[in-house]
Amino acid sequence: MNIYFQKNNQRAFGTFPLTEHQCREAVLTAIEVGYRAFDTAQMYGNEAETGAALKESGLPRDELCVTTKVDISNFDQSHFLNSVEASLKSLQLDYVDVLLLHWPPADFNITESVKLLEDASKRNLTKYIGVSNYTADMMRKAAKIIATPLITNQVEFHPLLNQDVLLSAAQETGIPLSSYCSVARGEVFKHAIFGEIGVCYGKTAGQVVLRWILQKGVSINTMSTKRSHIEANYNVMDFTLSSIDMARIDAMTHNNYRIVNKELVPYAPDFD
Repeated sequence: MNIYFQKNNQRAFGTFPLTEHQCREAVLTAIEVGYRAFDTAQMYGNEAETGAALKESGLPRDELCVTTKVDISNFDQSHFLNSVEASLKSLQLDYVDVLLLHWPPADFNITESVKLLEDASKRNLTKYIGVSNYTADMMRKAAKIIATPLITNQVEFHPLLNQDVLLSAAQETGIPLSSYCSVARGEVFKHAIFGEIGVCYGKTAGQVVLRWILQKGVSINTMSTKRSHIEANYNVMDFTLSSIDMARIDAMTHNNYRIVNKELVPYAPDFD
C-alpha cells in the first residue's frame, strides 16, 4: 500500500447523514481544511453530491482517497457489479480507492459477498477492498476466503465502547480497523475526563478522543458541517497522548456504550 494512501487515509471526512447542498458544501469545506480522504456509501444517498464536490474542487485524482460501500441489498451476482458501476458514475470516478461491504449479509454467510468484492477489485473498479461491521470471527473467515488483502474493517469505535476483541482480531488477521461514530455521536462530551486531559495539551475534548483512537492503531472518520469542528477534527496529528492518559481513557471503554445495535439495525450481527 502506498505511503500517500496510508498518510491521507488516517483521517477521513465522513458524509453520513449529509445530503444535497449540505453534503456538497461540507465536502468542499473539508477539502479547504486539508482532508483528502472521503467516505460515502450507496446507503447514504449522497454519492452524487460527494462526487460533484470532489470534481468542483479541481484536485488531481491521485490526491484523493475515496471510499464507498456496497449496500446489503446488492450482495448478489445480478446486482453487485452493476451497483458499483452506478456508484462510480454518481461519484464521477473511474474507480474508488476503497470499496467496502457495508454490512455482513442478513444470513451472515459472508462467502459470496466477499468473493464479489474481490471480483470488483480484479476488474479495477477499486484499488483496495475491505469490510464494515464484521465480527472478529467474520474477519478471520473473510481473510481465508480470498487472496486479496482486506485493508480495513470499519466499525463503531470510540472510548466509551470496549473493542478489544476486534483489536486482537485485527492483529491476528492483518485487517486494520477504522472508526465510525468516533465521538459516539456526542456522548463523549458528557464525560469531563476528555476535556480535562485536553487542557494539558491545549486541545479540545473531541481532539483528545480522536487522538486516542489513532494511537490505538485505528484510522478515523469524522463528520461535521461547521468549519471550526472540521478543522478541529483534522488537527489531531501534532500531539501525542502520554501512556498515562491513554490508560485513563482506556478505562472509559468499560461503559460499553454502543450506538449501532439490533434496535437501530435489525440485521446487525451479534457484535463482540
